[in-house]
Amino acid sequence: MGRRSYHHGRLREALIAAARALISERGLAGFTLAEAAKRVGVTGAAPYRHFADRDALVAALAQDGFSHFNQLLGRAWDGGKPDPVAALRRRGEAYLAFARDEPGLYRAMFGDAGPSRRPADGAARAAFDEQVRACVDVLRFFHAPERDAETLAMQIWAMSHGVADLMLSGHFEGPEQANKILDSGVAALVEGAMRKALGIASVIPAG
Repeated sequence: MGRRSYHHGRLREALIAAARALISERGLAGFTLAEAAKRVGVTGAAPYRHFADRDALVAALAQDGFSHFNQLLGRAWDGGKPDPVAALRRRGEAYLAFARDEPGLYRAMFGDAGPSRRPADGAARAAFDEQVRACVDVLRFFHAPERDAETLAMQIWAMSHGVADLMLSGHFEGPEQANKILDSGVAALVEGAMRKALGIASVIPAG
């Protein structure tokens, strides 16, 4: 079956699917290219027709992951309806749902796979650019200057990733708690950005 998959042009996709499953089961560092080949049912040499090494396979998986991730967050944003704050909350929920439902993809996307990871950089940048645009809309909604939208986007991304990572490691009682923590954290970041943009002194001085 493995040879048939290759001849019909499906070996690459089968190896990516195998890597996705293996990472979900064992973590990002928990498999080899030979193990992915074995799971697909091909020889250990067959994957090298498509991937230079294991990192290249992980990079391909990350690129596919970001493509799916971007589509999911785009649907959650839904043009910022009914307002950017509600839409931003949906994006946060969608972010955590993706990490929970696709742990293999998520770990491949945000793990360090070395220089071979470069092909996924464009897809990752597209995801971040969408986050910046969402933050621009949130700032505009509150009639605040949008000059700090990129900083706010990075802060929200960092918090989202931190909550997702803790969730995947079992540090929350369940998805609802993770969603509440992220929602309140993002609200605090947005409020902080508003205070800064409008020149209102922060309770905690800047470091």
